[in-house]
Amino acid sequence: MTFNDLLDPQKIISTFGLIGIISIVFLESGVFFGFFFPGDSLLFTAGFLASQGHLPIITLLIGVFIAAILGDNVGYWFGKKTGPKLFTRDDSFFFKKKYVVQAGIFYEKHGKKTIILARFIPIVRTFAPIIAGVGNMNYKTFLIYNVVGALVWSIGLTLMGYFLGIFVPEAGKYILPIIIVIIVVSILPPIFHILKNRRKIDE
Repeated sequence: MTFNDLLDPQKIISTFGLIGIISIVFLESGVFFGFFFPGDSLLFTAGFLASQGHLPIITLLIGVFIAAILGDNVGYWFGKKTGPKLFTRDDSFFFKKKYVVQAGIFYEKHGKKTIILARFIPIVRTFAPIIAGVGNMNYKTFLIYNVVGALVWSIGLTLMGYFLGIFVPEAGKYILPIIIVIIVVSILPPIFHILKNRRKIDE
């Protein structure tokens, strides 16, 4: 499997199945080298395929929900243990210091609700729990927001794909355009943030 295949939800599902979906949700939720995985479109596609009988929907929902919670927890405790060392770590393919900084800025702006909001923003969702750990966010508070965010993101997107397949005739014709829309919508916030920062610099 090539790197490009790892960005293709249908390739991931056909190759790795249910275990692959759950593993990727776990990695992208808080393990810093999972930031490049297509979490949003993967969940939606998995839900759609479940509606067509290719995946067990209940097992899928439980699996991605638990994986999202555990992934964030790993990120939180990793950040808590490593702390400021993250900001002096050298860049590599799996780690970019700018992503930690980006997540930190987002966290400062939105506070505790970042743990929920970040679920819908690629890259930020991977590093937000790490930043929460670095900032010594109260664990009980973190866990509550983590569970809510995992519920809305993992269950919500999966059920969107599932109900599309159940209620829309010949839904398979529309899945690719919908996935493209999901990807575009999910990357709009960071793009808007970058443009906003550039505008401030130019001024």
